[in-house]
Amino acid sequence: MTAVPLLEIRNLTVEFATRRGAVQAVKSIDVSVAKGETVAIVGESGSGKSVTSYAVVRILDRAGRVAEGTISFSGVDLVAADEAQMRDLRGREISMIFQNPRAALNPIRKVGKQIEDVLLQHVQATRATAKEKAVEALTKVKIARPEERYDAYPFELSGGMCQRVVIALALACQPQLLIADEPTTGLDVTTQKAVMDLIVELTRERGMSTILITHDLGLAAAYCDKVVVMEKGKVVETALASEIFRNPQHPYTRRLMQATPRLGTSLADLLLDAPQTVPAEARTAVTEPKPAAEAGPLMQVENLVKEYPRAATGALLAKLMGKAEPEKPAFRAVDGISFSIARGETLGLVGESGCGKSTTSMMVTRLIDPSGGKIVFDGIDIGAIPAKQFAASPYRRRIQMVFQDPTDSLNPRFTAERAIADPIMRMGAVKGRDALRARCEDLARLVGLPVELIDRFPHQLSGGQKARVGIARAIALDPDLVILDEPTAALDVSVQAVVLNLLEELKGRLGMSYLFVSHDLNVVRLLCDRVIVMKTGSIVEEGTAEEVLGDPKAEYTRELLTAIPHPPL
Repeated sequence: MTAVPLLEIRNLTVEFATRRGAVQAVKSIDVSVAKGETVAIVGESGSGKSVTSYAVVRILDRAGRVAEGTISFSGVDLVAADEAQMRDLRGREISMIFQNPRAALNPIRKVGKQIEDVLLQHVQATRATAKEKAVEALTKVKIARPEERYDAYPFELSGGMCQRVVIALALACQPQLLIADEPTTGLDVTTQKAVMDLIVELTRERGMSTILITHDLGLAAAYCDKVVVMEKGKVVETALASEIFRNPQHPYTRRLMQATPRLGTSLADLLLDAPQTVPAEARTAVTEPKPAAEAGPLMQVENLVKEYPRAATGALLAKLMGKAEPEKPAFRAVDGISFSIARGETLGLVGESGCGKSTTSMMVTRLIDPSGGKIVFDGIDIGAIPAKQFAASPYRRRIQMVFQDPTDSLNPRFTAERAIADPIMRMGAVKGRDALRARCEDLARLVGLPVELIDRFPHQLSGGQKARVGIARAIALDPDLVILDEPTAALDVSVQAVVLNLLEELKGRLGMSYLFVSHDLNVVRLLCDRVIVMKTGSIVEEGTAEEVLGDPKAEYTRELLTAIPHPPL
């Protein structure tokens, strides 16, 4: 590896114009990336990680500007470059994987065509070869049935699959520098490993450099040569990955290490040195404990099935054109699974992207209708209530959900307060404007969201702050069952530690049950009483968390555990 920097950032300051004057998001930082080097930039939400990368690619918000400093890429001054130069560099020489895959994809264009667009734009393919190269790009990021997925729209793919499409887009033109902004947030551990192994392989083969922006210290330790730690817009520590994890020098780096889940740690261990963002008084301000419930399972799922028709659009077009096209069998996303959730229990649901986890959680939450089977909640088969009618039923307030994507799950026209208040107003749980405001403030404090932020809109909040708004909204009606669909995937490790402890405390105090859907097996190990492992719509293993994650019987479960990256002890 040569020491000549491909990218050199010197004394960079980025500021944003606000109503209260200029705010510095990045403050006089120095970062260099050598050819063939992989550099991790780690830190909490709002530390300036993403803003630094946006400054490099010149895609800052209109209110943002580089106030001071230089950014040199392969001898080109990116700060002084005009937009025509940047258009040529973006995608071909510098490519980026964005944190929110659905927002990065065109919702009304097939994913294969979107990859073709990039290849054709930068003259990496001809019209005749574009489809073949697009399918090859999908294959490289381990998408199953790439020829079929080529014709899929983003809304037809899971969050993890959309992330893989975005990665395929970024790698299609074989750039010199890849900036990966939380590239594995929506991916299961085996796909995460496959993607990161692919990036490392490409780096070695092509001399490509990578900037990995992440809050996953395990990934940084396993895949990066150097680590840059940022806090509040400043670089507080830079060192080789092998050194920084064994002997962190800065107190902030040590806090991040302490808050990272790993083998042998408990929820309490994560908070020993983590900043406490939930005031003690807020923990008793939300509601009173529920009376003891009757014995027996809270929810019983029996032979649950969900099927989707295949290629309905293609069959319709063939019919209109007078051509015969045989009907394809329906795709079975969930294939006759059964499980129960006890009162006060946390059940973990794990597996790779596309295995049926999210589909199962959406049926249980009654957002979509099952194709077969029963969903018995507190003795009533709520699966027989159509999803469109369930919102008006008395069971709606008792079953709530925290969604995987904190951005897409919030109305962009609602402030944080309005988002939290929405279920409360719909169910008439609180009367009066002042009482509603007080309730929202209490909920905000409970999830560690500063009260002064609840008047902001989603685009004015960080990913972690938006995730906390989603959690506050979910617990606003004191539900009996909360489905947590990757609730900490977008959170930095110290906030994740606080939220996990908070969820555990709320469950015990309020008598709630959780269905915890996640690909982070270390977090599942910490929070869950029992675990279900799913693969291609079926359950392959289930049991206590200690049994399944400590001594797995299924080969598939062992593969998931082996793929987890761990920072050095």
